[in-house]
Amino acid sequence: MCRLNPNPRTLPFRTNKQEMVCNTGNYDMTDKMKNLLVRTVSGVALAVVIFGAVLWSPWSLGILLALLIVGGMVEFYALARRCGAAPQSVIGIVAGLAVLVAVCFPSGKLFGCALLALFLLVPLSFFCELWSKSEHPIADIATTIMGVFYVAVPFSLLYFFVYSCGAWVSADGAAGRWALLGYIVIIWANDVCAYLVGWAFGRHPLFPRLSPKKSWEGFIGGIVGAVCVGVFVGHLLDSSCMVWAGLALVASVTGVAGDLVESMFKRAAGVKDSGSVIPGHGGVLDRFDAMLLSIPFVLVYLLFIVL
Repeated sequence: MCRLNPNPRTLPFRTNKQEMVCNTGNYDMTDKMKNLLVRTVSGVALAVVIFGAVLWSPWSLGILLALLIVGGMVEFYALARRCGAAPQSVIGIVAGLAVLVAVCFPSGKLFGCALLALFLLVPLSFFCELWSKSEHPIADIATTIMGVFYVAVPFSLLYFFVYSCGAWVSADGAAGRWALLGYIVIIWANDVCAYLVGWAFGRHPLFPRLSPKKSWEGFIGGIVGAVCVGVFVGHLLDSSCMVWAGLALVASVTGVAGDLVESMFKRAAGVKDSGSVIPGHGGVLDRFDAMLLSIPFVLVYLLFIVL
């Protein structure tokens, strides 16, 4: 509530000025509430879509991952263009989808066709660069290939996580799908706990050059929260709580690195968000940046330490 100056000589001027300040504050608060509402609704809708696709069938999971690969690679190549590169977007996206097909069908003709397409598409980008008249062909080819490894490979590994590494939970494929959802919940828990602890107790910047709002307190709080959620997930799935605690530790630490890497790309491109496909959250890379870097390390943890 704003108190107005009762002085009659200055009452009109100060009243208008103070009313403007009050109204501006009200507008800011209204905008924040609207943004929070939009972010919450879109977050719930996204969670429903992800949970439904993962649990429904292998085909629904594959289609979801294909959409994420296309959306993520489009955003990555857009960031690369803002940095001065000229990647071969179509070739990169097709190569990324070929990686997913190879992971989803690890044997048979589809696997052979996907692998052949992948081997042909990479040198094809070299041929296309011959006619592009670009002044930076190495950067163009490098960003084309980097999009495959930064976006397509990690998303494809999520499918591998379900139907290959899910055996450490149970031999049943359904248990592997629940394990994937547990991993996703851990990543989200780390994000939420880091934000809340950093907002309440954050004093020491974690990486001010790339993300000034991140703090060491939030980083530690996110790890603790993720490990606690990991133990809870292990209990729910009737699996080893220690294994899940280790998975949460690996996922949370590398997930923060993934967040910082995407912040580095966006800062270099001079943008706040990688896209706007998810209202209130930004783009695909903004929402899944932590998974892109953490899932390879999680698989190494499961394959070489647990299994």
